[in-house]
Amino acid sequence: MSSKDWIEKDFYSVLGVSKSASTDDIKKAYRKLARELHPDRNPGNREAEDRFKAVSEANDVLSDPRKRAEYDEMRQLFGSGAFRRSTRTGAPTGGFDMSDLFGDGTATSGDRRFGGAGFSDLFGSIFSGGGRAARRPGMTRGRDVEAEVTLDFGDAVRGVTMPITLRAPGVCDTCHGSGAKPGTTPRTCPQCHGSGLISRNQGSFSFSEPCRECQGAGTIVDEKCAECRGTGGVTKTRTINVRFPSGVADGQRIRLSGRGEPGDRGGPAGDLYVQVGVRPDELFGRSGDDLTLTVPISIAEAVLGADLRVPTLDGPVTMRVPPGTPSGRKLRARGKGVARKNGPPGDLIVTVDVQVPDGVTGEARDALERFAKLTPPAGRERLEARVRKGS
Repeated sequence: MSSKDWIEKDFYSVLGVSKSASTDDIKKAYRKLARELHPDRNPGNREAEDRFKAVSEANDVLSDPRKRAEYDEMRQLFGSGAFRRSTRTGAPTGGFDMSDLFGDGTATSGDRRFGGAGFSDLFGSIFSGGGRAARRPGMTRGRDVEAEVTLDFGDAVRGVTMPITLRAPGVCDTCHGSGAKPGTTPRTCPQCHGSGLISRNQGSFSFSEPCRECQGAGTIVDEKCAECRGTGGVTKTRTINVRFPSGVADGQRIRLSGRGEPGDRGGPAGDLYVQVGVRPDELFGRSGDDLTLTVPISIAEAVLGADLRVPTLDGPVTMRVPPGTPSGRKLRARGKGVARKNGPPGDLIVTVDVQVPDGVTGEARDALERFAKLTPPAGRERLEARVRKGS
C-alpha cells in the first residue's frame, strides 16, 4: 500500500478496539483475530488472507508504543487540517496537502511506513534545521510474528527444545529478496539517485518526501520475479527449533530476537513471540517454583506414622509421615520442584489427605470399637464441660 493509505487507515477499527485501549487489550484483540483469520484455518479464502494481513499491519503499529504515538500524532495533525492546502484550487492555507508529501503512486511492499521511514524520520527531514539525517527509506525492519504452543507439564518444568512450524511472510527463494527476475538486478533510481528521497523547497523551509519514481525504495525493478511478483517476499512455511527454559509458566510469552518476518531491502528481521500454554498434570500442581501433590493415607497410617513412596518428576522418593499426622498437613521434599536458573530449585509440597472408609465390618470394626473405648474424645474436653454445665 502507499504511504498515504498508511496514514488514512484506522488501525483501531481494524482490530476492533478503542483509541484508549491498553497495549494488552490490543495484543489480545490481535491474537484473537489472527487465530480466526490465519491462512492455515482458511485455505483458499482470499478475503480472510487480506484481513489477516490488515490485522497484522495494525498490530505492528499499535502494539509498539513509539509507532503508536507517532501514528496518533500524525492522524490528529492531518485530521485537523494543520498540514493541508488546496494545491489544485491554488487557495493557500499555510500548509501543504498530503499528496505533496506522499504522491499518488502505489508503493511496493517495502513502502510499509513512509517508504520505509517512520514519522519521526520524515519530519526530521521536513525542517532543514532539525539536524537529523533521514534514514534510507527502502530499508525497513521486518514485522514481529506471533505463535502459540502447548507444552506437557513435565516439559514445562524441566525445559525442552521442540520444533515450531510457522506460516508467515519470508524472503523469496527465487530472487533472494531483490524482487527482480533471476539473472537481472534492480537499477538505481535515476530520480533520487538511490536515496529514496526527493528534497523540495517550500517557502522559507525545505522538506523531503519519498521519491515517487521508486516509491522510496531507491531502486527500480524492471523485470519482476515471477514467484513474488517483485515484492521480494512470499508466504512460506518454515520450521525452527525453540528452546523453552525450565520453569516456563502457563501464559508466559517468550521473545526470540530476529526470528520474525525478514526485513525489506536488507533491514533487520522482526522478532518471534511464542505464547506458551501448559497442559495440566493428573497428579502434580504448581505454585511458583514449588510443585504440589496430594497423597491419601489411611487412619492407621495417620495415627501410627508411615513411610510413603511418592512420585516426583525425577523418580520416586520416600517421605516419613510422623505419628499423629492430621489431614491437611504439608510435607516437603527439598529440591524436587522447578529448577531455577539462578539459585536452588523449588520443592515438592505433599499434602496429606486422611481417608475415612465408608464402613468397616468384622475384626476391623471390633478393633475400632476397642480403640474408641481406650482413647478419650481428643480435643473435646471443653466442649464436654460446656455440655455438662448446660444440662
